Amino acid sequence: MSKYAFGVDIGGTTVKMGLFDTEGNVLDKWEIPTVKDNGGEKILPDVANSICAKMAEKKLTKEDVVGIGVGAPGAVDDHGTMVGGAVNLGWGVLNIPEEINKVINIPVKAANDANVAALGEMWQGGGKGHSNMVAVTLGTGVGGGIIVDGKILTGATGAGGEIGHIHIDDNETEVCGCKKKGCLEQYASATGIVRLAKRRLAKDEKASVLRSQEISAKTVFDAVKANDEVAIEIANQFGDYLGRGLAAVACVVNPEVFVIGGGVSKAGEILLSYVKPAFEKYVFTPCKGAEFALATLGNDAGIFGAAALILK
Repeated sequence: MSKYAFGVDIGGTTVKMGLFDTEGNVLDKWEIPTVKDNGGEKILPDVANSICAKMAEKKLTKEDVVGIGVGAPGAVDDHGTMVGGAVNLGWGVLNIPEEINKVINIPVKAANDANVAALGEMWQGGGKGHSNMVAVTLGTGVGGGIIVDGKILTGATGAGGEIGHIHIDDNETEVCGCKKKGCLEQYASATGIVRLAKRRLAKDEKASVLRSQEISAKTVFDAVKANDEVAIEIANQFGDYLGRGLAAVACVVNPEVFVIGGGVSKAGEILLSYVKPAFEKYVFTPCKGAEFALATLGNDAGIFGAAALILK
């Protein structure tokens, strides 16, 4: 008899969901709104009810479903408890499996969303074929997920893999979102690249196409591809920061591969060409063989990884 699993990726605007077979094929995927009213009290019941509706549509019984995996934005311990809550959802401390089981009694596993996305990339994406991997998400911030021997490294309080908050610069005067100064996220995220670009452009009057357009991570790397000298300087600085941060990570977990995803990664292979040389400059020699790859699952990494919590 065929068996199935559900993967759930809870975001601030929508909840993405997928129905998977045990081979890791996504059979259906859909989204529902993330209703954050009243401290986000409806989010998990809405998820459970949507899964019930999908089971009815597909004529699946509880016996057909091996479990539900959930990725959520915050620190999640091994029992599925949001230990620090999830501020952007309105949640305080709560246990995700318990809340879903109030509606439907099916096994549930939950983990941090970035860690779950990392698991998805290892299972069916850019890290496929590896069991020791670091996923790096370069978006508004810098997220990370560390996989050791095929398992998510969560740490004591679920905060394992928060590589965006590695301290990288003692001289920083601006404050990171975490309230510290000099975090990797301040230089290697999409917003960090914009900061680097604005600082570089303010330094002198050297000609650059960036002076005549809105600055974003995309326009910086488009200018790099057009051999703009100022943009290349910015990319080198970005690569140095990220390469140095990942070298520190490598010395701790010694991955086979770094998989780079998030919006900034849409720049493509050229992005890796600035990161890898810096990584090799700083990294401890026995860790130098780590490969670099681009993520391939895009916005579906979360649902794949959530299903992998059940199926792997």
